[in-house]
Amino acid sequence: MDLEAKKKALRGIVHGVYVIGVRDGEKRNAFTATWVTQVSFEPPLVAAAIRKESLSLQMVEKSRVFAINFLASGQKALAQHFLKPAHLGGDKLQGISHRAGVTGAPILVEAAAYVECRVKEIHPGGDHAIVVGEVVEAGVQREAEPLTLKETGWHYGG
Repeated sequence: MDLEAKKKALRGIVHGVYVIGVRDGEKRNAFTATWVTQVSFEPPLVAAAIRKESLSLQMVEKSRVFAINFLASGQKALAQHFLKPAHLGGDKLQGISHRAGVTGAPILVEAAAYVECRVKEIHPGGDHAIVVGEVVEAGVQREAEPLTLKETGWHYGG
């Protein structure tokens, strides 16, 4: 296989940029994600890929909840804030306006929209697990065009 062609082709998949909020008891965390999709209308299900060795996946496995915060075009700096793993970045939510949603997962005040989910299934993938959640709450905080991976200039995947 031509590895450069594979990278280039896979990087052509259009990705939104999101911040996923997680909790375990009173402990909160959030991380930037690009592998998010809706997988069912009824019931409303979404899937997100979460790095297997991450603290966030451990938190989701325990709490069985997460929130997807939809970022707006122009919010690259906010997305970048949540890129570092928690063990390197400390309390990434400190200084970021947020509130606990109905699931207790963090909802970013600056996010354009959000959905809160209860975990239905976790599938071990390769280096990421696929977490499928049922949407139990949603909100649109402002109308906006979505932030995309292409807009950030980042290259993830492939």
